[in-house]
Amino acid sequence: MMSSYRMLRATPGFTLLELMLAVSILGLIVLMLAQSFHAVATSKLHAEERLYSERSGRAILWQMSNEIRGAVQTPLAPSRVLVLGAAKYQGGSAVNTLTVSTLDAGHRRSLDGYGAEDIVTYSAVPNPNHRGWFLLERSQYSGLGPGDKQAPIIVADNMVSLKLRYFDGEQWAQVWNSENMSPGRQVPVAVSIDLNLAGPRGEPLAFSTQVTVPMAIAQW
Repeated sequence: MMSSYRMLRATPGFTLLELMLAVSILGLIVLMLAQSFHAVATSKLHAEERLYSERSGRAILWQMSNEIRGAVQTPLAPSRVLVLGAAKYQGGSAVNTLTVSTLDAGHRRSLDGYGAEDIVTYSAVPNPNHRGWFLLERSQYSGLGPGDKQAPIIVADNMVSLKLRYFDGEQWAQVWNSENMSPGRQVPVAVSIDLNLAGPRGEPLAFSTQVTVPMAIAQW
């Protein structure tokens, strides 16, 4: 009987306190792992959103550059010379507008060297869903004859500012009006574009470039 009692007391096991301590440690480890996974997932999502914003900004800059580069100023074919740049500000932010007559808005040359002539306009209106942001709108219609003007499309809903400057061969200006200039000097030699978009966390993403206009340089 005594031998059986001693065998029972010698059987290994865990007390309730030890089990509670083990469960607590396991829970703490699981919590730390979950927080780590969440941080990694959040960082990945933020990086992907920032990459998307940067791609969008570069795409807008590329498209605007091509359209400005195709600005019409040629006596060789019937065309409408039109470059209108207005310096506008809202809430201290530059939200300039631009209207340009461009040979093929996609800057895709046809076999004879010229594409369809289009009037393209970029303008901004406040984003009703986010204070301090703007909707960058683009509209387009044919510049060679009567036609339906397409409804504006939103190319960016997170624009912070858009500033354009125009070089006439001697100095830079914030506005441009080809209708008030002499023939052969109606198109700027170069245009500077400074575009700011809001990143995924609201931080500004800056995009800048300078575009030379071939048809303006050819007249000099």
